[in-house]
Amino acid sequence: MTRRFEFGGGRVVLGTDASPVSFQHTSDPDRLYLLDEVTDTWHGPDHSWGTGFAITSRGSGRWQTPREIEWRADGATARHRPVSGLELEVQRQVAGDRYTETYTWTNTGDEPLQITGLGVNVPVRDVYDGAAGALARSCHAHVFTGGAWSWVLAEPMAGTPPLLGAIVRTGALWAYSVESRNSVTWSDIRGHLVVHPTDHARSPEAFGGQPVLDLAPGEEYVLAWELGWYGDREAFLAATDAPAELPSLTAPVGTALEMRLAEGTVLASGPGDALTSSRHGVQHIDVERDGRRSRTAVAFLAPVRELVEARVARILREHRPHERPEPERYAFVPVDTRTGLAQTENGWQDWTDGAERIGMAVLLQQARLRGWGGSDGVDAIDAIDAALQGFARFARERLVDPDGAVRRGSRPSPETLRLYNTPWLAHFFHDQFALYDDPADLDLAARLLEASYSLGVRDHLLIGQPEAMAAVTATLDEQGHTARAKRLREALVDHAHGFADRGTALPRHEVSYEQSMVAPLVTLLATAYDTAPDDRLLTALGTAVRWLHVFGGPQPHVRLRDIAIRHWDGYWFGIERLWGDTFPHYWSVLTAIALRQLPESLRDEDTERVADAIFAANLVDFDPDGLATCAFVMPSCVDGRPAHRPDPLMNDQDWALALLLRSAERR
Repeated sequence: MTRRFEFGGGRVVLGTDASPVSFQHTSDPDRLYLLDEVTDTWHGPDHSWGTGFAITSRGSGRWQTPREIEWRADGATARHRPVSGLELEVQRQVAGDRYTETYTWTNTGDEPLQITGLGVNVPVRDVYDGAAGALARSCHAHVFTGGAWSWVLAEPMAGTPPLLGAIVRTGALWAYSVESRNSVTWSDIRGHLVVHPTDHARSPEAFGGQPVLDLAPGEEYVLAWELGWYGDREAFLAATDAPAELPSLTAPVGTALEMRLAEGTVLASGPGDALTSSRHGVQHIDVERDGRRSRTAVAFLAPVRELVEARVARILREHRPHERPEPERYAFVPVDTRTGLAQTENGWQDWTDGAERIGMAVLLQQARLRGWGGSDGVDAIDAIDAALQGFARFARERLVDPDGAVRRGSRPSPETLRLYNTPWLAHFFHDQFALYDDPADLDLAARLLEASYSLGVRDHLLIGQPEAMAAVTATLDEQGHTARAKRLREALVDHAHGFADRGTALPRHEVSYEQSMVAPLVTLLATAYDTAPDDRLLTALGTAVRWLHVFGGPQPHVRLRDIAIRHWDGYWFGIERLWGDTFPHYWSVLTAIALRQLPESLRDEDTERVADAIFAANLVDFDPDGLATCAFVMPSCVDGRPAHRPDPLMNDQDWALALLLRSAERR
């Protein structure tokens, strides 16, 4: 039997074990804020809201079914004993428009107790069950575990209210982890989210360091949070009572980054309200107010040119398989940073010598277009020219089929057609023409795009397709091929109208619904609107922009704020095969690109700020020595495996730099 408790226009439904089985709101009755055992069959009582585990000096244990429950008119109190000598009391209570939960762990033994792991399940329904289903029923889970300054926000994927927010009021959260991320849940399911007062036992260095909780006999540790319904992010953030405000989360190396401290807040590492660093990278910042410590992360960044030239040098030095025959030796392949050894494909399609690895060639082009080569000067420019001409030959001979389809790599593949590869290679050949003025390159770029429509691109939202179409048609016009350019533009506009008419019924791509579908949708509609303005396109564009914004959360953390949630790329592109959240993932820059192409009527004062912030945040995945990572896996653990670290593989991440430079050309 379940029991309902009303608060703030909605309700919490407690199950027979007194834990929440759902949160519901009258204004969006079909929205599933929590995973549901009927709808989400992989979800079960082990991960119900408020269940969890403890790792202690006396042993480890989990809690689920209470030893006793006390029901009240305003809620319930449940008691557990996860470990001998450690009692847990969970009080759940509705008061007015808020629902509160208080978790109290008490050392009931005769000896001191050391707690090195506490995890509490918060199973927000972050599931992509197709675009229409996700937009109607699912929520993005934006998690910020900043010590005393911590919260979880369940935001409907449609970008519509109400939002459900949980704000820590007592105690602290220092990490979050993800469970149930494997080949059963696959890429459409983010998994079970677990928040931690500490995850020291499993991942002691995560999120700037995990504490150990020492409890004397009879001593308690209390974690309390307050849940409420919110009309928008701004209302939620105002309720968090933040100890500090960071207008920007990045700054150039050697310059100051402003941090506005709330009254009574001090920097725990020293006085003042400005921060700086002489080193490139992420820096954790601790603040303190009323004896409670909080933490976030900012980044100080080396100049973009320095990062680009370092990557260019390393790409030329390490990412080319010189041992192969012609023309395969001109491809680009992943490299393991632990050894410097190039990675063979191993039959794994995301390690091929084509597809996303085209980003390395694009980065070389963007450097060459600017005359950037590094300290080697003319010799470096010559090396880039040779590499690009060699890759162009490799691509023509090994990646392009006679019908204009683009293969995933030079080796045979069970995947007969992957349209994603086409616009990337088309744009590459367009830029080859810009560099070397060979009409054959422009012709191939146009032929690839023409072929994409013959091969079915009208039913796809391809990363880079609108941008490639815009670039190629503009150059065709300049070169006098106006009829060909006109046909391509007409195809683009027809393509956009087709998606404007679909509403939420977007077709499944490699993931059923994701940011890298919605960002290309925004770019497609915006590009078509710029070509042939139409109210129908503008209306669809406004809706798609709303969907796009909510993939990125408002966390005051450089890896998280405005960075789109992606929770599968570490598995597919990394070498450690970790499924968990990747922050930032380079495709998050697609949001920035889309925002920069909006018509003036859809821009606001934050549009350019958000775009700049996304591009800047992605620079943390690159080092000034040219090393990089294809995936920083954010959670402290994924299915119990330590994470919160960069994957050792340098693979496809160079798109972040390449698209930053390409986007700058269009500003």
